[in-house]
Amino acid sequence: MDPITLGFCGIGVLLLLIIIRVPIAVSLAVVGFVGLILAIGWPAGREADLARGWQAAINYIAFEPYSFVASFSLVAIPLFLMMGYVAFHFGFTRDGYDAARAWLSRLPGGLAIASVMGCAMFAAVSGSSLATAAAMGKLAVPEMLRYKYDKGLATGVIAASGTLGSLIPPSILMIIYGLFTELSVGKLLLAGLVPGILSALIYILMIIIRAMINPKLAPAPENVSWETRYKSLQGTWSIILLFVLVMGGIYAGIVTPTEAAAVGAAGAWGLAALSKRLKAREAKLSILETVTQSASIFAVVIGAKIFVGFIAITGVAGFLSDLALSLDYPPIVILLALSLVYVVLGTFMDPLGIMLLTLPVVVPVIENLGYDLIWFGVIMIKLLEIGLITPPVGLNVYILKGVIGDTVKLEVIFKGVLWFLVMDILTLLLLILVPEISLFLPNALN
Repeated sequence: MDPITLGFCGIGVLLLLIIIRVPIAVSLAVVGFVGLILAIGWPAGREADLARGWQAAINYIAFEPYSFVASFSLVAIPLFLMMGYVAFHFGFTRDGYDAARAWLSRLPGGLAIASVMGCAMFAAVSGSSLATAAAMGKLAVPEMLRYKYDKGLATGVIAASGTLGSLIPPSILMIIYGLFTELSVGKLLLAGLVPGILSALIYILMIIIRAMINPKLAPAPENVSWETRYKSLQGTWSIILLFVLVMGGIYAGIVTPTEAAAVGAAGAWGLAALSKRLKAREAKLSILETVTQSASIFAVVIGAKIFVGFIAITGVAGFLSDLALSLDYPPIVILLALSLVYVVLGTFMDPLGIMLLTLPVVVPVIENLGYDLIWFGVIMIKLLEIGLITPPVGLNVYILKGVIGDTVKLEVIFKGVLWFLVMDILTLLLLILVPEISLFLPNALN
């Protein structure tokens, strides 16, 4: 069987399985395994020997996925997740949100602005967009609704700001992207910092302008005394310290990203003990959620590694790369076409699945077009963020809906998200047109 034809058939079957809601990890593993059997056991111009293909596929999955998952660098994922869940369950993220609320509540749309900052702080210690949306949905949405904020704004700001966890370090997606592309994880984490902050600032500017034009969207709550404001700052030291320990250590070259994750996780537990918040129930929840989320991520990574082996042996990536180079179009046009593909995929797939599905095909194309892979990592993550809030799926929207229940209708949340979706597209254009926004920090690391 022609390997290129087999590769495209495999991609088609994979998309079909995902559309009919077969779990992404299972879809990747099954298509990759069967594809390996056919690619090795039935090469072009030769008779089929599926027994040989079966043995080769078994040998591959017995070694390659394990050797990849056993990588020291991947240890950072459960450690960063644990840091985030400990920070949430022991109240560190609530302290940060309360401080932002106290200082910003008198601004137009102040509580919504505080929610953006709260999401950014939680993202900075968890690295997970879905976890950020779920945690901040519990904290911030009831507060905004209590002060009669527009329901679309109150929910849209959390669903959209939850996506900041994909860019603001430590980002789980950035870590996995770095491992699959064999790039420096430390540089990738730094590359996402400024774009993540830029995304948050553009959200905030949009909220202020909308609230000034239509004050009914975000009524001002009661005035907060200066004493309360200063007192609220006392609770922010833990979040700030965790972020400085992690990113300061990486930027200063003192620790690797994996070591920084260990420092952050240990620091979170230590701060919980020092602040006398360490309780059995919260500790159990932190560990349980870390294990559950880590297992889900690693299952997809294992499936992706099997699928990547299949794609590599068929030569589909090289074929598409050559095809892209042969087209009489500027590289930016091909990049924009790929961006459209990511947005479409984001309407029915989760970000991790999209990234692991497309990396083996897209990265060779981008590299041969002459684009910087660290910069493209930021662009890809931003596109995945957009997919998290794009109708009709938008995983962050559904996560938020599950947290708040019947308080706000699903269509109201999607309507509220549209403004933030426009801001995301604006941010994406800035990142494409001005690559230095993403690259100047990683370049400074050199």
